[in-house]
Parts: sequence; C-alpha cells; structure tokens
Amino acid sequence: MTVIEGSVALVTGGRRGIGGALVEELLRRGAEKVYATTRKPAPSPDQRVEVLTLDVTDDGSVAALAERAQDVDLVFNNAGVLHPAPLLTADLLLVRETFETNVFGPLRVAQAFAPVLAARGGGALVDMHSLLSWGAGAGAYGASKAALWSLTNSLRLELAAQGTQVVGVHLGFADTDMVAALPVEKVAVADVARIVLDGVERGDSEILVDDVTRAVKAALSGPVEGLGISIRR
Repeated sequence: MTVIEGSVALVTGGRRGIGGALVEELLRRGAEKVYATTRKPAPSPDQRVEVLTLDVTDDGSVAALAERAQDVDLVFNNAGVLHPAPLLTADLLLVRETFETNVFGPLRVAQAFAPVLAARGGGALVDMHSLLSWGAGAGAYGASKAALWSLTNSLRLELAAQGTQVVGVHLGFADTDMVAALPVEKVAVADVARIVLDGVERGDSEILVDDVTRAVKAALSGPVEGLGISIRR
C-alpha cells in the first residue's frame, strides 16, 4: 500500500492528457509536491507543481532529472507517442521513435529513479500501458506497449527487494489529443487518474481501468485470432 498524502511525485508527460489529470488528482489527494515533465516547460500557477524539461529518449536528460528530483516517492511513467500505421508499411524511423519513447524511455526513468525510490523507503513506480499491450493490429504502438508490459513485470521482481511497488496500468482509449481523431469510445482522463490512484493506494500490481480492457485480457486465454483491434483513423 502506498500513501499519497504528503508524498512527492514525478509524472512524465505531466502537462496534458492523462499526465495532467494525474497531477491534479495527486494534488487533490494531498501530495506535497509534483514534478511534471514536458519537452517545452512553462511555469504552473500552482506552487506545488514544478515543471521540468524531460526528453525520455535522451540519457542525459533523464539523468539530469533524477539528479534534480532526489525527493521523489512516486514515479509515473506516462510519456508516450502514437504513430498509427501497419507494420509492413510503417516508416522504420517512426517505429524506432515509438520504441525509444514508449519502451526505452520508461526503462531509462526506472533505472535513474530506482536508487531515489530506494533511498525514500521504496515508494512506487507506475507504468502506463494499454489494452493494446495484448491486442493485435496496433502496429508499432501496440508492440511497444507489449514490450513495456513485459519490462514492467520484470522490474516488479527486480525492485521487490527494495520495497518498491511496481504497477502496470492498462486502459482502452482516454479522451486525449493523442487519440482525438480515432472513432472509438473514450474514457475521461479524470476518471483514469482516479482509478489509477485508487489502485496505487490499495497496493495493486496491475490496474485494468475499463471494461474493454478487462475483456481483452480475458481473451488472452483463447485463440490469438481473437485479439485483433483496429486503431486506424
């Protein structure tokens, strides 16, 4: 079980979408301070929010962030990109960018902040996945989320000794700019943040935000042909 009240949190991609909602919900639950990262920072009107520059694809940027934020108790790996395209016709540069951001980025953050969390008593590392971690048909994005899911499960084992709660969050489509053009049902970002933090406070290892995600995970026990999901515009 992780206590949010009085804690210091870090949210990557924390200035809009799910990240912005997580920042607001953390503050509502009594977080003392939240570091919110972005590539193009601008000051927050809330003095409890410190906006910092971060490029998760850059080793030096992640290292500088960890050096600056040595008081963090909770880390939310939320930053990500989506370039929808079939794998056979995808631009490999965009595929590499997807994996650099969605897989290697969270790993860089986890490596940099594991010692910080250990020094603070363990804390929590929360990785934002997707139902597309399990569903087929989402190109490089789905493949990257599948890789991140595996990475999170391994980090859970590796960080257990230092008492860090490692949480994997899976959801369908939240109402964000990233998926604004997709003709799918979307979950309000405020609801996502509330459900995520409820799970973190309970001590959950995995959080399934919505019914469609629970249905897709249940389908893993069936034929692989039943895992197809389309995210084409």
